Parts: sequence; C-alpha cells; structure tokens
Amino acid sequence: MENWSDLTGFLNIDIDWHIQVFLVVLATLIVGGFVRGIISKLSGRSRSTENVLDDAFFDSLVSPARGVVWILGLSIAVHIVAIHSDSVVFQSVSAIRNVGIVLMLTWFLQRFIRSYVALFIDSKLSAEEPVDTTLVHGLGKLLRGAVAITATLIVLQNLGVNIGGLLAFGGVGGIAIGLAAQDVFKNMFGGFTIYFDRPFSVGDWIRSPDRDIEGKVEHIGWRVTAIRTFNKRLLYVPNSVFTTIALENPSRMSHRRIYENIGVRYSDIASLPKILDEVKAYLRQNTDIDQNQTLMVNLDEFADSSVNFFIYVLTHTTNWSEYHQVKEKVLFEINEIIERNNSEIAFPTRTLHINNEVALNDLR
Repeated sequence: MENWSDLTGFLNIDIDWHIQVFLVVLATLIVGGFVRGIISKLSGRSRSTENVLDDAFFDSLVSPARGVVWILGLSIAVHIVAIHSDSVVFQSVSAIRNVGIVLMLTWFLQRFIRSYVALFIDSKLSAEEPVDTTLVHGLGKLLRGAVAITATLIVLQNLGVNIGGLLAFGGVGGIAIGLAAQDVFKNMFGGFTIYFDRPFSVGDWIRSPDRDIEGKVEHIGWRVTAIRTFNKRLLYVPNSVFTTIALENPSRMSHRRIYENIGVRYSDIASLPKILDEVKAYLRQNTDIDQNQTLMVNLDEFADSSVNFFIYVLTHTTNWSEYHQVKEKVLFEINEIIERNNSEIAFPTRTLHINNEVALNDLR
C-alpha cells in the first residue's frame, strides 16, 4: 500500500485527473454504503443468536469500517492530486493515512469492548445468572486503557517519534512525575484494589465507622468513587481512602438484628419469669424470626426504676422497611404479654420514704 501507483495505474489512461479524483470519491461513496449495508445485515442476523460477542462485533464495526473505506479512498484521491502537484503538503499523506487507519482500528476496539461489556452484563442479568458487574466494568476499563496506550505509541511511531527514546525519557522523568502525581497514583491503586478485592460493587450500601461516609455506590472510577448519600447528595471519595479505612457493607448482610432492652416495674418482678417464658415462646413461633440463629430472652439488670430484660433475635428479611415492620409487631406483642400478666412497662420514678412522721409534722 506504500506504492499507490499500483492502485491508480488503471486510472492513468487518457482521462483528466480531475475526473479520476471524482471517480475515486464516487467509488469510495458507493463502497462505503455497500460496506455499511453488508455489516448492518450481518448485525441483524447476529441478533438472532444467543452469543453476544458477534452482536458487539458488528454493532461496533459499522462506523469504523466506513471510516477506513473513506481514508483509503481519499488517500488514493490525494495521491492522484499529488502526481500533478509539486506541493510539499502531499508528502505527509502516507503518514496521515496510516495514523487514520490506526485511529479507526482503535475506535473499533474501544466501541467493541464497551459494547461487549454492556451486552454481557445485560445477558447475565436477564438470565438471572450471577455476575460481578464491578469486576467486569473494571476489566473493560483496563482493556480500553491498554488499547489507548498501544494506539498512542503506534501513532507516535508513524509520526516519526523515537519510541525508544521516549520510553527512556519516561523512565527518568517518570520518577519526577510520580512524585508530583503520587496522589493520583494512590487513587488509581485504590481503584485496582476495589476492582479486584471487591469490598463493594455499584448499587451497594456502604458506610465507614472511621469516616463520615455512608450511602449507595453509584459509580466506581479509576480516581474517585461516587456515593449517593441518604440525603440524596452525591459524595465523591478518592479511591485511596478505601485502602486505609474500615468499611462496612450492609448490602451483604444475611440478617437484621432486633436487640432491645425492656423494663418492668419492681412491683411486677414476681410476674417476670412468666413474662420471659411467654415472650420467648412468641418469638420461637414467629415466622419472621430465623429460628436457626441466636434467640435470647433473659433478665439483664436491676436498674434504678425498673427490672430490665433483653431480647436478641435475627430476622429473615434484610430489607430496611420490612425489618422495621417486623420489629414493630414484636414490640407491640411484648407489650401485650406484659399487660396480660397484670404488669406494666416501667418509666423513671422516685419513691421517698419518711420514717419520722413527727418530724414531718414539725416541718409543716
């Protein structure tokens, strides 16, 4: 392809070069439309299969393929013009053509990786199969980054830049750049940690006891993670933070806990054993409570104004709203059990005992 005279020799007949250029552009237009039509038909047929790889391939190929056709066609046209012109501008046509083809190939690979990741995740979700979306997106970004870096090196080489010298300079200058951008690299390393250790995924509810961080993860980038807090504000957290803090992921909880302290009056202490037995019996027959987990109902302490007992159970549901409905029913039922035993839930009181009634009369 370096010697375009082989491709244009069939036009070096007794035809004006202006007409040759027009014919080349017209042929390019026709071939571009033909290529688009063929790929569109193949794309339509590929959608009838269950394999998403061919769907992503043909969907990503249409525009880059037409771009390659136009680059080749215009290169031939410009070569014809260059034969009849002494301008030095046309001397760089070969390099520009090669760069254009590399860019079209890079565009195709970027579109293909992005499309395949999206189609792969959608196919797994529609089939109700388990898929780690965070890891898949992370691998996709890693591949797109590798394609971009490789394409940049190839383009620079085609433009006459010494890649070896550039890499050598990068090794020396990389130290200074690394020191200046160490926070950026820390955040990128934190991003890799999130993608491969997977402490959380997009859509998870996370919180940290070390920092004021709590909310739902909306996006995990290479530098920052976007978290939608419960007041609906968007919080951007540098990824390096997640390598140094303790993090809790409530979205992955298996149960929710009901742990409550309840006090009855000291005058009702004789009824307390029966109350505890009835509360325990109620919790054991409650279908909202996981009977395979810890279930405790015990006397806890003699407080200032009450005799306290506690309940400790785990619910089946992890849904926050459903959990509070279950907890509400449990507390109402415990109150009814206490009342059925002619007892009351205690509240803070103080009793004053006066032994000397005469002294009291003197005070009056």
